Amino acid sequence: MHAPERPDLRPADPPSAPAPAAPQAAVEVRRASVVYPSAQANDQPVHALSDIDLRIAPGEFVSLIGPSGCGKTTLLRVIADLEPISSGTVLVNGLTPHAARLARAYGYVFQAPALFPWRTVLGNVMLPLQIQGRDRAAAEATAREQLGRVGLTGFETKYPWQLSGGMQQRVSIARALGFEPKILMMDEPFGALDEITRDGLNDQLQQLWQRERRTVVFVTHSIAEAVYLSTRIVVMSPRPGRILKIIDSTLPDARTLDMRDTPAFMALAHEVREGLADGHGGH
Repeated sequence: MHAPERPDLRPADPPSAPAPAAPQAAVEVRRASVVYPSAQANDQPVHALSDIDLRIAPGEFVSLIGPSGCGKTTLLRVIADLEPISSGTVLVNGLTPHAARLARAYGYVFQAPALFPWRTVLGNVMLPLQIQGRDRAAAEATAREQLGRVGLTGFETKYPWQLSGGMQQRVSIARALGFEPKILMMDEPFGALDEITRDGLNDQLQQLWQRERRTVVFVTHSIAEAVYLSTRIVVMSPRPGRILKIIDSTLPDARTLDMRDTPAFMALAHEVREGLADGHGGH
C-alpha cells in the first residue's frame, strides 16, 4: 500500500502589498493640441500646440521656456481654462480646467499687473475676495496678510500709479494668492521690468515658494530666470509648439542670486540653451 499523500504544510507566501498609488498630479496634459481655424478662406489654420504631454506634481516649480510664438502662453492659458483645446485632455487637480477654475484651484498672474487705478493697493487685493462673498473684515485681513508676504506692508493705502512696476506686480501676486490657490500660474510676470527689479522679484518669489511649496507653472523667455526658479524646465519648440525636452534641476531647493555664478548653474543654463538651439535646427 502506498502511504497517503501528505498535504503541503508549507505556509503560503504572504500576499504582496499593492504598489502605492502615484499621487494625483497637480496638472496633467495628455496629447493636447490647439489649432486655430483660418480667418480667411485662403489662409491655413494655425497649429499653436501639437501633442503636448506634461505631468506636474504637487509642489513643483515648472517653467515653460521657448521662442516667441512657441505656444507656452497658450499652454498656460489652456491649463487655466482661458483657452480651449482642439484635442487631448487636461486635468488640474483631477478636475477639468473649467471645474478647477470654478473651484478656485489656481491663481493667475498676467504679464501686466492689471490693477484698478481708482482702488488702493489694499482695495485691489480685497476685490476678488469680496466678489467671492467674503465679508469686508475677513477680506481685509487676508489682503493685509498677503501684502505682507510680498513685502508691501505699509503700502496698503497707496494707489497703483504711486508704485513702481515691480511693486505693482507684487500687488498682482498678492491678489492671486489671496484665496489660497493650490496652483499659481504666472505668464512672464517680470518680463517688462528692469534687470535689478527682476532679480529682486525672482528672489522674493523663490523664497515664497520655499515657504509655501505651492505648485507654480511659470512662463518665461529668460534662461537665467528659468534656471534660478525652477525644479523642472520645459523647453518648447517653435510653432507648432511641442515639448522638446524636460530638464530636471540639479540645484538645491534653497537658492540665492549669487548661485548664478556657480558651475552647476552655468551647466544647467547651457543645457537649456542647447535645447532651445536644437529646436531651431541648431542655429
